[in-house]
Amino acid sequence: MTRFDLHGKKAIITGAGRGIGKALALGIAEAGAEVAVVSRTASDLQEVVSAIEAKGGVAFPVEVDLTVSDAADRVVKKVVEGLGGVHILINNAGMNIRKKAHEVTEEEWDRVLDLNLKAAFFMSQAAGKIMCEQRYGRIVNIASVAGVEALRTGVAYGASKAGLIQMTRVLALEWSKFGVNVNAIAPWYFRTPLTESLLNEEAFVQEVLQRTPSGRIGDVEDLVGPAIFLSSDAASYISGQTISVDGGMSIYGF
Repeated sequence: MTRFDLHGKKAIITGAGRGIGKALALGIAEAGAEVAVVSRTASDLQEVVSAIEAKGGVAFPVEVDLTVSDAADRVVKKVVEGLGGVHILINNAGMNIRKKAHEVTEEEWDRVLDLNLKAAFFMSQAAGKIMCEQRYGRIVNIASVAGVEALRTGVAYGASKAGLIQMTRVLALEWSKFGVNVNAIAPWYFRTPLTESLLNEEAFVQEVLQRTPSGRIGDVEDLVGPAIFLSSDAASYISGQTISVDGGMSIYGF
């Protein structure tokens, strides 16, 4: 359907080198957008760019550490110069340090919050200025059910994702009148490099599955459809919302 068609749109996807970000980059490109893939790792970027180009898409690599001062402004400027604009931003870059709350250090807290929340805000700010001026834009923040439900050994991560969800609401309140819709997706456990070690523990997997009505661990492809939807004109009257993509987990909590 044309409402889901992203041809003519320029998209930025952070943390696009692997895992969820890679799947989203490939999916958004397949839907027709020209995609700027952002990552700290050059080899990961090249692999994603090659995969997009092999399918006839347009990919623009940006190697950067988003926690560095002014990185967001530099990324958006480079993308606008390279692709000719920006219409879609997917803030996916993130990390987790799994520790009991009394063991978390200040340095670890800052590392998680700087990437998961601070970088997402300043990327949104830099892209949002352009989107508001052109009176069109779609921002999709990859949050987590951890921003709503309390998950063990994830205090900094949970705080960052809760902040991301509230940031989504505030930005939507301020920018929707300019045609800029801001929404979030909250995944449960998906098989990615970030969760690989946990999901190799059978006891942990069984505990997760007991709280997942769909009875399976998520696949990154399960996130592509919701991301395309929120990035498209099909979601033109949706803003400030967080869609849980969790196999029904949020029915139970954890």
